[in-house]
Amino acid sequence: MYSFMGGGLFCAWVGTILLVVSTATDHWMQYRLSGSFAHQGLWRYCLGNKCYLQTESIAYWNATRAFMILASLCATSGIIMGILAFAQQPTFTRLSRPFSAGIMFFASTFFVLLALAIYTGVTVSFLGRRFGDWRFSWSYILGWVALLMTFFAGIFYMCAYRMHECRRLSTPR
Repeated sequence: MYSFMGGGLFCAWVGTILLVVSTATDHWMQYRLSGSFAHQGLWRYCLGNKCYLQTESIAYWNATRAFMILASLCATSGIIMGILAFAQQPTFTRLSRPFSAGIMFFASTFFVLLALAIYTGVTVSFLGRRFGDWRFSWSYILGWVALLMTFFAGIFYMCAYRMHECRRLSTPR
């Protein structure tokens, strides 16, 4: 059980760090504009060496930002629950800490998936046509890697929960 929780905690730390870096950086998309390179993120865009805040309130950016922030918060609370799962002092008999941590990591995975799906859909259908020479960049890719890491953290914690439940049910009362 502890090895699953250790693996889950490792995946959770890496996934949460990647989520925060992906959300905060401005390299989600790179493109050429008027012969010079430009890139944009969720919070600002850069033309050449000069960066500007994205002051427009565009719905898909707001939705992507909100879901990435929710994913980071769920992953952080999952890490807290995962650390508390090592303590093994049951405060609630019906609520298992490894199970709660796994649910939080799956919720984080779901929010990252929503954010990346919205961003991908709008970028490919609208911005991809607007800018001829464009590509997704490393911040966007870090979001997908964070999705995988939080998903595997949830899997590890659910496996730890199942092992704990099997042991608890097999012990005589």
